Amino acid sequence: MQYGICPLSLVSVRLTPEETSEMVTQLLYGEHFKVLEHRKFYSKIRIAFDKCEGWVRKDQINLVQEEQYDAIVNTKAIFATDLISSAETDKKHALPILLGSSVHAAEFLNHEFEGDNSSGNREKSSLIQTAFYYLNAPFLKGGKSPFGIDSSGLSQMIYKINGHTLLRTAQQQSSQGDALSFIEESEPGDLAFFDNQEGEIDHVGIIMDDNYIIHSHGMVRIDRLDHTGIFNREQGRYTHSLRVIKKLI
Repeated sequence: MQYGICPLSLVSVRLTPEETSEMVTQLLYGEHFKVLEHRKFYSKIRIAFDKCEGWVRKDQINLVQEEQYDAIVNTKAIFATDLISSAETDKKHALPILLGSSVHAAEFLNHEFEGDNSSGNREKSSLIQTAFYYLNAPFLKGGKSPFGIDSSGLSQMIYKINGHTLLRTAQQQSSQGDALSFIEESEPGDLAFFDNQEGEIDHVGIIMDDNYIIHSHGMVRIDRLDHTGIFNREQGRYTHSLRVIKKLI
């Protein structure tokens, strides 16, 4: 088994080992993973945080020894809390660091991180405060950054920065936590899941006060939520059908 770490700001993880393949997720700086398979230009990886698998370019990752990988795993997680901060590389070059990056890995990359950060489990009220950092970020399927993010990437990153683990897709996340019977039972920070016409859960948002929800649809936006689903006032219609509400913390 081989192991690796992401030394760059942001790396695409694709469904197949091709540049034109669908992006299933992204690696942010400092994320570590196991290497499952090698091809000529790509490696298949399994991300440690959420077990998501996909293909990355070999020239965009650093391979590490098992002992170093174990040391990273056993180091207290620290996440960047600025929209953009920076790290200085061993060559004295500046490297952009995005919100939610795993900056505790900087020492393993011989980098010096500069910026605000957080660690450990934060109060549930902090979830919504973190969500506002992503407001107006464009929708990007498979994205996990303020420069492009999908609905489940948004919920995952908000929870991650606050010390909690969510799986990668909306369908996977809907298997976590405890279901609530009514919206009135929910609290800010709980997750609302929505299904498509085939009954498959394909969207998630974070519940706010006063029947509002923040989610990624076109961009990260705030809309109204009721028992039917998400109502977009600009379009004058419901855009998503409510399936279930889950309380995770």
